[in-house]
Amino acid sequence: MALGSRQGCRWCGRAALGQPRRRRVPERAQPPGCSARPYSEGGGAAEAAGGAELLEVCWRRRFLRGGAGPLPWSAYLSGRHPGFGPLGAALRANLAAQWWDSALPVREQVFPVDAALHGPAGAPLDAQGLRLLHPETLREALQGCGQNPGGPALEEVLGAAGVLRESLLPGVLAQYVSCLELVNRRLPCGLAQIGVCFHSVPESEHSVPGNDQHNKNCTRIGERTTSLLAWFSSPRTAGQWLDYWLRQRLQWWRKFAVGPSNFSSSDFQDEEGRRGFKLHYSFPWGTETIETLKNLGDTELLQMYPGERSKLLGRDGRKNVIPHVLSVNGNLDRGVLAYLFDSLQLAENPLTAKKNSQRKVLKLHPCLAPLKVALDVGKGPTTELRQVCQGLFNELTENGISVWPGYLETVHMSLEHLYTKYDEMSIPFMVLISDGTLENGVVQLRSRDTTMKEMMHISRLKDFLTKYVTSAKNV
Repeated sequence: MALGSRQGCRWCGRAALGQPRRRRVPERAQPPGCSARPYSEGGGAAEAAGGAELLEVCWRRRFLRGGAGPLPWSAYLSGRHPGFGPLGAALRANLAAQWWDSALPVREQVFPVDAALHGPAGAPLDAQGLRLLHPETLREALQGCGQNPGGPALEEVLGAAGVLRESLLPGVLAQYVSCLELVNRRLPCGLAQIGVCFHSVPESEHSVPGNDQHNKNCTRIGERTTSLLAWFSSPRTAGQWLDYWLRQRLQWWRKFAVGPSNFSSSDFQDEEGRRGFKLHYSFPWGTETIETLKNLGDTELLQMYPGERSKLLGRDGRKNVIPHVLSVNGNLDRGVLAYLFDSLQLAENPLTAKKNSQRKVLKLHPCLAPLKVALDVGKGPTTELRQVCQGLFNELTENGISVWPGYLETVHMSLEHLYTKYDEMSIPFMVLISDGTLENGVVQLRSRDTTMKEMMHISRLKDFLTKYVTSAKNV
């Protein structure tokens, strides 16, 4: 089973600083009988019910992990959860790949970087952050303190502990000087990274219902996968660049959405008067921030390199200036949740005549869908049909198309049950191999988005699916 998606980056092409061509991102059309964002139609109880329906589907189809059942949405939002399931992890990997492929190539001179998950030992004791400490070391230090809980033994141990990163920014800024030399000190330029960051979560805010084995005064560790683009530009053009990246990022988030209008932006100023924007997604319970853009000025750079102003100077035309840092910081975990909510649609259920029973379909964008096609067998000699499926599986995966091997399933399911299963897994296509395939090479191809079925020769499948995914990227 191929769930992965490549993560890499591409050197960026030239684009003008001026106003980019603005395109209206249309709402994706829905077939008859489908309802987009069903949880937001009635408000109140209807929204809560819709969120519960999606939570159950995402847990059952392994987009999300939990325990005996799914955790509340607040746990996944806060980062205090066991992680995503196989399909959720693949969705996040696809989102990260699109971030590299679509967000970065619009500019030249953007370089990928990497940094450690924790800072070096010796950070000041008054520094903020979660410290990495072995429990046995802490236990020995506390025993050595005796009647003095804050004694020198504990101070020494805490001072030697590394600090888990809460942001990618310090690690990226630490590589600014070396990367500036790569571009011959020419501005603007950028550094980019995707990685895991950690943060404190009060137990009282996001405790799991029914679990009384916790201290509400404790602080737990949450984590999130974040993306960061640090863009270095001259102070003269920093405001223009901030507006440029706002347009680019909002358009990027909306590109993959069924309902683009649910992604919005708002401006803000921090305590120091620095300007920025927040990009939001409208969940049933309200808006949540998924990305923050901010003009940090030169403060962080000067703090990172004290007394080394000359190393920070970049060329802006004929002038040498210390650049302003524009931070574009996204939360990919919340992005995954946003697209799951965005993709949920309800359709008529052919398996039951009950009025309130509807089929749930997750219509993720083809570029984000964890799996692109499912292979199953119909009537005919099982051994021969599975051999055909295995050969097709190998051909598709070798060409970068992720496949679900439904033909390995030993429990028989009706076609309607299979359609329901794969629609909930957000698989755009299902291919049915039957005895007719052995005779004339023809397979049945069923579309998730239209529910239409067509007959296609097996030799055309690879090219058809490759062109489908490629065209989806260019929309």
